Amino acid sequence: MRIITINVNGIRAAERKGIFSWLQQQNPDVVCLQEIKAQEDQLDDKFYPKGMHTYYKPAERKGYSGTGIYCKQIPDRVTYSPWDDFNFEGRFIQADFGDLSVISIYIPSGSSKQERQDFKMEFITERFMPYLKELNSDGRKYIICGDINIVHKEIDIKNFNSNKNRSGCLPEERRWMDDLFDSAGFVDAFREINKEPHQYTWWSNRGQAWDNNTGWRIDYQIISDNLASTPERVEIYRDERFSDHSPLIIDYRL
Repeated sequence: MRIITINVNGIRAAERKGIFSWLQQQNPDVVCLQEIKAQEDQLDDKFYPKGMHTYYKPAERKGYSGTGIYCKQIPDRVTYSPWDDFNFEGRFIQADFGDLSVISIYIPSGSSKQERQDFKMEFITERFMPYLKELNSDGRKYIICGDINIVHKEIDIKNFNSNKNRSGCLPEERRWMDDLFDSAGFVDAFREINKEPHQYTWWSNRGQAWDNNTGWRIDYQIISDNLASTPERVEIYRDERFSDHSPLIIDYRL
């Protein structure tokens, strides 16, 4: 089972850069999208890939946030988050296939202003972590894909010292990731296979960040502990650029 996740930073911009022809070549089973920045009435047929079932959860505000899922198999059901404010911003969509659930999630960035950082921290600590702990004990299998907007360890960011007090690399955010992979029992699927440094999924558009690989690893596929042994192959695709994020591709033995 091949799952791809990517923050497209505008699905229409990514389409112009060739993401749909690339996806067709990849032959994925499920694709999780974040930051589609479009309403469905703004999307024509080319945004509904042939051979895939397409589900979008746009934000209420135009040109902002939004998530989506493409899947080969028709899901048993498609649902959204239990939080109205999160659904208002289109940040969560879930597809269920038998005992497996695949979630596309877009955690808020806190870099624009303190109010958003406060919202991010309130969400991940007060709501999302208890929710995840419930999921990991309900017997289902979960693959949570998305832009989490947090690096986990020093190895996951090029310039740790100059960024360790910035949103996305704050000590309290990295501690939250520790809790996710320790006490909550979830698994970082990419790191099950690839332990190497300089593995990034996002690069600033400033300067020569992409060319110099001055990046952050903030996009994940996070799996419940009952899937811990299933990742077989992982790849951060960098041969083409569809967005300021790169696609994260993981093949599972499922």
